[in-house]
Amino acid sequence: MALCGGVGAMALPSELIVHIFSFLSDRDKLRASAVCSRWRECLFYPALWTELKLRIGGGCNGGGSSSEETPKLEFLMRKFGSFVRELQLELAPVEGYLSPLSNDPSSPRMDQPDNDPQLSERWRDAMATYLDQVLCVFSSTRNNRNLRKLSLYGDTCVLQQEGLLDSSNLHQIHQGDKKINEIQQSFMELLSNCRQLRWLSCSFMLGLVTPCSLACLSNPSAETLRHLSLLDHQLGPLISPSELSRLSNLRSLALDFSDLTSELCALLASPRRIPLHRLSLLLNGAALEFKPLQGTATEDDWKALIRSSSNLRVYLMALEVDSSELLRVLKPSLPLERLHLDSYSTLVTDGTLELISQQYNKTLTHFLLLRDDPDFPDLSINRNEDPLVLLAWRCTQLAVLVLHGYTVWSHNLVAISRLRGSSLRVLTVSEESIDFDPDQSVCMEGDPVHNLVKEVSLGLGRVWHPCLDSSLVLSEPTQHFHRELHAFSMGM
Repeated sequence: MALCGGVGAMALPSELIVHIFSFLSDRDKLRASAVCSRWRECLFYPALWTELKLRIGGGCNGGGSSSEETPKLEFLMRKFGSFVRELQLELAPVEGYLSPLSNDPSSPRMDQPDNDPQLSERWRDAMATYLDQVLCVFSSTRNNRNLRKLSLYGDTCVLQQEGLLDSSNLHQIHQGDKKINEIQQSFMELLSNCRQLRWLSCSFMLGLVTPCSLACLSNPSAETLRHLSLLDHQLGPLISPSELSRLSNLRSLALDFSDLTSELCALLASPRRIPLHRLSLLLNGAALEFKPLQGTATEDDWKALIRSSSNLRVYLMALEVDSSELLRVLKPSLPLERLHLDSYSTLVTDGTLELISQQYNKTLTHFLLLRDDPDFPDLSINRNEDPLVLLAWRCTQLAVLVLHGYTVWSHNLVAISRLRGSSLRVLTVSEESIDFDPDQSVCMEGDPVHNLVKEVSLGLGRVWHPCLDSSLVLSEPTQHFHRELHAFSMGM
């Protein structure tokens, strides 16, 4: 663009060019950097790259393999790793890179690599790429003193939950042990160098966090840290009582449920700490064999915590947990705001839903009930006593209801919409989950699906349709939890 007097845009001062480029998206900034060396110099000015959000792999870039994304990641980390203020990174394989989940509930969620030589080779390639990418990130950020937010998520499609990253498997990956040690050392160096870290989230980054990692957190960051999330299906507690006592200004925390012991709960209830506002807990039934519920917070512990943190709200996801274990977890004093029950074969009973609707009628705002199984059991004893209707009636704050994998009768769905009305901001029910009472269909004219859509829309005060694609409802559970706890904790 020509300026007055025939002076070209290149004559603009660098500060003005940087300000103009600040209105571009990250993708457009990178494209513009290829125009000329002057623009490239201005576009890589640190002020333009205070925040970096990346998802590597997972078919996110036209289906290319995760290894093809490594050079791009290396370029970005080399340019911005030493000064970026906020880094959010998700690492995932290409969809279908490893074997798909089995439809047989009795079989493992994913085949082990030793079962098939070809799968074993693909598994080693995927794991080698993952290790290289994580090492690239921390090699570039280890000396960043100004990092304020670090959010990491490892897609469990590669980071499998059956122990595939333990020492017995690392020999399958070239220099696997060495790379794991370098990653852990670089991560601890980053924690020791940061001086104003406010957000630290590591979800299922197997091979990264150890029980000793938090001991390296610098004292300035221990004072400034407001959110901590450490989630891992395999390892024992990743945060010790002594480390938690250093983090006296935490306002939100995310842990495996089994790691929230009575001792940790007592520390969180200390009057010398800033009150806790958000607590996100993941209970994985498959991990209870290694991380049992013995020693977790009791009813008295929750009462003490509520006395010191009166505004505390809890988000709980229970994955493949049977009702008997759920009853041990759902304490009356638990200030439960969001509850996500997800399973492949385990059933939630009507008695469990009855308990939930009675105990959390004043606090529950989000309820997700999902089951990935070809059978759709009926939750109600009879068609006119649906526990979901009772839950919608009792839980007056309910704003989000998501259902798949259980049968809900059409007239009960209409009742739910009328009970909660426009205050129910999200009502997502898969079409497969809806059934119609033949006795009522005889008395009604027209298409029953059309009548259902019309009645629910009237009840909610807006246009509503059932979800035709169940894959939109059934997101990967741990990924959903990682993203949801982020939004939950940010809403303090």
